Amino acid sequence: MKDFTSGNVSKLIFNFTLPMLLGNVFQQLYNVVDSIIVGKVLGKEALASVGASFPIIFTLIALLIGIGSGFSIVISQFYGAKDINSVKKSIDTMYIFLFVAGLFASIFGIYYSEELFLLLQLPLELIPQATTYLNIYMAGMILFFGFNGTSSVLRGLGDSKTPLYFLILASLFNILFDVLFVMVFKWGIAGAAWATVIAQGGAFVTGILYLNRTHKIMKFSLSKLSFDNDLFIKSLKIGLPSGIQHTFVAIGMMALLGIVNTFGTDVIAAYTAAGRIDSLAMMPAMNFSQAVAAFVGQNLGANKIERVRKGFKATFLMSNLFCILMTAIIVIFGSQLMKMFTTDPNVIAIGEKYLIIVSSFYLLFSTLFTTNGVLRGAGDTLIPMFITLFSLWIIRIPGAYFLSAKIGETGIWWSIPIGWSMGALLSYLYYLTGKWKSKSVVPNKA
Repeated sequence: MKDFTSGNVSKLIFNFTLPMLLGNVFQQLYNVVDSIIVGKVLGKEALASVGASFPIIFTLIALLIGIGSGFSIVISQFYGAKDINSVKKSIDTMYIFLFVAGLFASIFGIYYSEELFLLLQLPLELIPQATTYLNIYMAGMILFFGFNGTSSVLRGLGDSKTPLYFLILASLFNILFDVLFVMVFKWGIAGAAWATVIAQGGAFVTGILYLNRTHKIMKFSLSKLSFDNDLFIKSLKIGLPSGIQHTFVAIGMMALLGIVNTFGTDVIAAYTAAGRIDSLAMMPAMNFSQAVAAFVGQNLGANKIERVRKGFKATFLMSNLFCILMTAIIVIFGSQLMKMFTTDPNVIAIGEKYLIIVSSFYLLFSTLFTTNGVLRGAGDTLIPMFITLFSLWIIRIPGAYFLSAKIGETGIWWSIPIGWSMGALLSYLYYLTGKWKSKSVVPNKA
């Protein structure tokens, strides 16, 4: 566990981010491997089907992810205040909530899977494969929430190394099962889905067994879990705006996919492959955002406002330096990266154009996520929710509709940095007001 309330600010945040970044790179790696194997072995139709499933998956779990982030912030602040009893109660309450809610998400996703794809105007020839993939993935939702919930709690406690080990384990499992199920057993797209579910489940069970034997605070036992209504309400107040934000962002991603789907299989496949590369490249900014949220949570809980400001400046600088590096790599090697997923020249050309346009504006993305990380860590999630929804639903999605009608699918790609620019500007202006400083859940703090 890491205490962020003393010591060198930049070093603490960087050292906390690095294991988390490596872990998430491994997590994204098995998504990339999934797509590479599916694209190369099963073809661009299967690649497009996998890609069409993820916005639906994200939509079905987005609210729960957001509420779960509220628990992480509460845990971080209580840990900063040295209230270990409240930390333990918060962890128990989070597990109970995520398991129950995850079960309902699974049932809903499986029951309405085909209808959701029809709603998104997915080409009819892709729906059978997409439905198969989605149904298997949704069947493993409880394992997904258990795995990611455990990692989130550990980060809230300042431990980013243990989640790294879990993610490496899950990634290795996933790659192994991908090769076995898809290439050896010839299970098709179902094999790729089962590989992910089994990998996450195996890593979750292994992680729990390890933590129960070694960790001072993280002890998981189904029979001893207890639900604290007061802590649930506190977490809900912080996490619900993020959950609503995640949900409307996810619905926005579905709306964008609906636009993409009208351009056919090649564009969907390119969007899927380029999106995998894009997600990997954006990991540093996202992880620095998570790190500064944990940093701010502890220091606001300890009433150390000046360290919060220093944390923002240090994170802003480090995150932007990583983004510049990612932009350079993608602009130079975009075509070669796309060729890992497919040999189809049209798909490669479309994906390369996406990557060049979007990666050129990663600094905007970094600014947006760093600022929102500070606000989330402070427990101030309502205003960032409104900013995100405005940027997405008023700027990006209408922009995608308008520009795609004028210049084709390239217009969808341009709408992404346009949305980032508005979000970054508004979030930073709100940060400057300083109103976030009064949002701590720990009593008697400024």
